[in-house]
Amino acid sequence: MTKPYLELKNLSKSYDGRHRALDSVDLTAAKGEFITFLGPSGSGKTTTLMLIAGFEAATEGEILVDGVSITRVPPHKRGIGIVFQNYALFPHRTALQNVLFPLQMRKLPKAQATEKARAMLALVGLDRFADRHPREMSGGQQQRVALARALVFDPALLLLDEPLGALDKNLRENLQIEIKRIQRSLGVTTIFVTHDQSEAMAMSDRIVVFEGGRIQQAGTPLEIYDRPVNDFVARFVGDSNLLPLRFTDPAAGLGEIPGIGAVRIPAQPAHKPGQAATLLLRPEVLGLAQQGAENTCRMRVETVVHFGDSALLIGQAGGTPLRARLPGHAAQGIAENTDIGLSWNAAAGHLIPAD
Repeated sequence: MTKPYLELKNLSKSYDGRHRALDSVDLTAAKGEFITFLGPSGSGKTTTLMLIAGFEAATEGEILVDGVSITRVPPHKRGIGIVFQNYALFPHRTALQNVLFPLQMRKLPKAQATEKARAMLALVGLDRFADRHPREMSGGQQQRVALARALVFDPALLLLDEPLGALDKNLRENLQIEIKRIQRSLGVTTIFVTHDQSEAMAMSDRIVVFEGGRIQQAGTPLEIYDRPVNDFVARFVGDSNLLPLRFTDPAAGLGEIPGIGAVRIPAQPAHKPGQAATLLLRPEVLGLAQQGAENTCRMRVETVVHFGDSALLIGQAGGTPLRARLPGHAAQGIAENTDIGLSWNAAAGHLIPAD
């Protein structure tokens, strides 16, 4: 088993001595892994980042990097690179001077420091902008200068606190690819904080979903999306149909949904007839009804939202709210206030146990 590089052990934080903003968090990260902390505001993701950085002191627990505890090490001695949403560049310094700054603080010889800083600017694609000040650069260019500055001293960890939040959609998507490329080329263990699920899905080796100061689930993007462990993760990550289900013959993979009727599901031999669960169906697993399909239903289409390459159909099946996402060409001609047939395969559903 690979030795963890970053370890959080029973990490907790209380600001008033009564309520915990972070409650008993345990997590490990491998060397070179890109992990995203995902969750709504107040979920504990940024608090965890601040504890790792040393900007906040943990109430309980321990933080280890490469087997060494840094829990009580001052922030400036932790060797961690950080990029914030506002970049925090020195406005009176050029791009090169900004990137040089952490090397100067470490008293690296001038020639060696300049060589490293220029190489890092080249890595982020800004070697031609070395003599420009932040005011002379776009938001995306400033973000890359901040990234170069955070990486130039070979940090033990890279922490990214919503660094793309202020950028427009196209630039944000381009920089997602760039950041991942740079991170992989350097092999630096990275913690990325965001509330944007598309960023998390696109960039991460693993996603850690926070809510209420606790980790709800940690896993690969596909594990989080396809096999959420509870209703919160299913609702927060991706679009979802969460359908109330009662097992009729769980060992045979049979259940019943109000308004839809009998359905086939993945076999559940550990459950008993009559027990309740939630069936997760992502909208894209529903298609126009096919002959011989394992599951079918009739849906009253109330709203059609076209996206060009796809269309989202919103309606009800026997009083049960339902959402289906079809390819754009398949949705042509489907009008609001009409009935359509939908089908899906049993294996496309994911069962979430009742609380």
